[in-house]
Amino acid sequence: MLDVYDFQEDIWLCHSFGGMCLDATAFEPAIGTMREIEAFLVMNPSAVVTLILEDHVKSHRGLSKLFIKTGLTKYWFLVSRMPRNREDWPRVSDMIKLNQRLLVFTSNRFKESSEGIAYQWNYMVENMYGDVGMNSRVCRNRSESAVLSDRSKSLVLVNYFRTRPVQGTACMEHSRGLVEVLNTCHTAAGNRWANFLAVDYYKRSNGGGVFQAVDMLNGMLICGHDDVHACGGRTSPALFLFRFL
Repeated sequence: MLDVYDFQEDIWLCHSFGGMCLDATAFEPAIGTMREIEAFLVMNPSAVVTLILEDHVKSHRGLSKLFIKTGLTKYWFLVSRMPRNREDWPRVSDMIKLNQRLLVFTSNRFKESSEGIAYQWNYMVENMYGDVGMNSRVCRNRSESAVLSDRSKSLVLVNYFRTRPVQGTACMEHSRGLVEVLNTCHTAAGNRWANFLAVDYYKRSNGGGVFQAVDMLNGMLICGHDDVHACGGRTSPALFLFRFL
């Protein structure tokens, strides 16, 4: 999950507001991160990577030029292969065989037709982010998303992080509330488990924490057990789990 903006005649990672990147909110040019991703895909030929972009890039074909420049287009999973209207995703093994191991989603609806970058809300539902999303009693969609139970969107993203990140409370929150929220959102999404999990401070917990939650999600998605290690090496249709740093 990356926020991308036009800044200083380039594309930058930036966490800002009002659609503009400022000196105080700029992080670094996006090209460095994209090159890291390309290097990771080279070194890990069985890995599948998903980028979800909050996209404020207005320069003409700016993102396309960035992906071409960093060599990522050779891994591109084509929009034409993405499922619509309850179709199935291909298996991970097929994506690896075709070397189509990079999925990119944009928040800009026009770039699916103009640049071949998938519009996130055509394929995905997502719960509220921030403090609201950490309520284990109810799981509501964020305003841009269709309702969580909309099965025409085949992917489910669950947010679980504070509006204002607090490192000191992450241990407790990852140990107690995380799995409860995942279960609540599973019900709200029409008995579908999250394909993506977004958290802060993913290494912090008093127990299994985020890693145990990911094992649970993978297990439920692959073989219906709450621990992936119980699946005995079985494989499944494509599955994507994400950690937000």
